[in-house]
Amino acid sequence: MALFEIRNLTKAFPHGESAFGGKAQGEVRAVDDVSLEIHSGETLGLIGESGSGKSTLGRLILRLIEPSSGSILYEGQDLLSASSGKMRRLRRDMQIIFQDPFASLDPRFRVEDIIAEPLKIHAESDRESAERSGRGKLKRKSQVVELLRAVGLDESALRRYPHEFSGGQRQRIGIARALALRPKFIVCDEPVSALDVSVGAQIVNLLAELQRDFGLTYLFISHSMPVVRYLATRIAVMNKGRIVEIGDTDRITSRPAHPYTRSLLDATPHLSA
Repeated sequence: MALFEIRNLTKAFPHGESAFGGKAQGEVRAVDDVSLEIHSGETLGLIGESGSGKSTLGRLILRLIEPSSGSILYEGQDLLSASSGKMRRLRRDMQIIFQDPFASLDPRFRVEDIIAEPLKIHAESDRESAERSGRGKLKRKSQVVELLRAVGLDESALRRYPHEFSGGQRQRIGIARALALRPKFIVCDEPVSALDVSVGAQIVNLLAELQRDFGLTYLFISHSMPVVRYLATRIAVMNKGRIVEIGDTDRITSRPAHPYTRSLLDATPHLSA
C-alpha cells in the first residue's frame, strides 16, 4: 500500500478581485487535477520552475491549506474527512522543512525552545503530572540534545538564538525540529535553494543520512535537476499546476518523454572537460 494516494487534487485561488471589494473575476488553478502516489521509504522528487505549483501541492498534502477538490489518503485514511482531533494525532507523522531557514525559525525563541515546541504541543495528557514535577522538561531537553547531534550540532546551541547561526546551521535546526516527533513523512520544500552550493550539498547529504537512520519518506521539492537526480528515487515533473511526467529517476533523466522535462534537462549546466 502506498503511504499517500492523491487523486484529482485541485486548488483554485480567486483571481482579479476588485480593489474596492468586488467579487473575483475568475480563478487560478495552482494545482490542477493532480494524481500520484508516494511510497513508504522513497524520496519522490517534485521538480518544476518557480510558480509551477510545487509548494502548494506539498502544503495541500499536509493539509496546511485546504484543496478545492480531490482526495488525499494517508495509509488508507481519508485526510480530508478527518476530524481536527484525528488530524492532530496524524500530524505527528507529517512534518515540513521550509525553504528559508531564517524566516521559519522564531527569532524570539532559543534553539532549545524551537526544537522542543512540537514535543510540548503534542504531549500526551498522561504526561501532565510528569510535566508539573519537572521530569517532562528534563526528558525534553535530553531529546533536543539528541536531535541536535543527529543534525550535526551540539549542546552548545541550546541557549542561542537563530540569528547567531549561519544559514546552513539554521537549516539544521529546522530539520531537527521536523524530526522531533519522529515523523514518517517530511515535505522538504526547497530546503537548499536559499543556501550556497557547498552548504546545500552538506544539507542534501544530511537528509540522505537521516532518511536511512530514521526510516523517513520524503517529498523533495526543488527546481534543481542535479539535486533531485542525486536524492530522489522517483521524479514527478510539474508544470502549470499539473504533473506532466512521473517515473524512476534514471528513466526521467535519461529518457524523458515530455517536452517540458526535456527543456529542464537541457537547461541543466554541464561541466566540460
